[in-house]
Amino acid sequence: MARKSTRSKLVLTPEEVILLDQLRRSRTASQRDVQRAQVLWFYHAGENIAAIMKAVGMTRKSVSKWINKALTMGVAAGLRDTPHGSTPTLTEQAKAWVVHLACSKPKDLGYAAEVWSRQALAQHVRKHAKAEGHPSLARASKATVQRILAAQPLQPHKVTYYLQRRDPAFESKMRDLLVVYQEVALQNESPTSAVATDKVITVSVDEKPGVQAIANTAPDLPPVPGKHPTIARDYEYKRHGTCSILAALDLHTGHVTARVERRHRSREFIALLKDLDAYYPSDYTIRIVLDNHSAHISKETQAFLATRPNRFKYVHTPTHGSWLNIVETLFGKMARSFLRHIRVGSWEELRDRILKGIAEINEAPVVHRWKKFEALSA
Repeated sequence: MARKSTRSKLVLTPEEVILLDQLRRSRTASQRDVQRAQVLWFYHAGENIAAIMKAVGMTRKSVSKWINKALTMGVAAGLRDTPHGSTPTLTEQAKAWVVHLACSKPKDLGYAAEVWSRQALAQHVRKHAKAEGHPSLARASKATVQRILAAQPLQPHKVTYYLQRRDPAFESKMRDLLVVYQEVALQNESPTSAVATDKVITVSVDEKPGVQAIANTAPDLPPVPGKHPTIARDYEYKRHGTCSILAALDLHTGHVTARVERRHRSREFIALLKDLDAYYPSDYTIRIVLDNHSAHISKETQAFLATRPNRFKYVHTPTHGSWLNIVETLFGKMARSFLRHIRVGSWEELRDRILKGIAEINEAPVVHRWKKFEALSA
């Protein structure tokens, strides 16, 4: 069928015929290249624009663009994208300037933001590039800035957290604590009762504050076989305050001595010490692994300890070293078991449920062990 178009015919050399035929049938070339080859092949074969649009699935504008390009610049050029202007060469100094900006905070440059977004950084680069002596970046896109940062690599739009060691004696305190854990392990592995011989009981003590007493405002709906596989719970809830769990984990037996309180002050901590004093034989030393919380070292607490000389011995974890306290594994177990998805009608119910959960733990206690002693051999 003759074309009604006023365009010239596309005359191909034998080599170009082979090139287009191979490319239009290719299974490995990009879809874009295959479509362009098909457009030129069909046009060379005499098809009109409408038929080519239907066969290739491209718009009239795109089909016309590639045909006109091939007619004016040749088949090879018709298969390639036209560069949009010349790309300025980025100097190493220009790249270093972008990196320097990325390593600063936007608030230090007069912006409200704390960290850069990629768009904001690119805008700042374009705005100040010429004044800073980097004209090649005056039209830098977000993608250009991203490529510069990716080469480092840098991600100034993200924040990762770390914990500053503020305890100069961190390493020595950690070693002292690991020695205690090693002694406990040897006591527990002894065929005789090494605890009874040494008359030293080691417990791991800490607090889990902020446990929320949350009540439902509508009843939970149970799972329904074939319809709803999970418990259904209303989004709304009511708060009844929070509590703190004060717990002492026996590292020899796994027994837990605990209190549930509204607050965590010296008086609540002293009450826990009194519970430990009453639970263990009076001629034993109770060695307590704990942190430097103010309630543990307050004047009020020290005054109580003075009334029970040689009864309690502190072993402090390093500052920001709570992960070294084995009782944290107990709190993790609570969070995964009876505290998980808990709903209560009152603060008192939350307290009773927690104490019941601890009683269940004590019915089948598990000895929590520290297993990594590599730091002692370093």
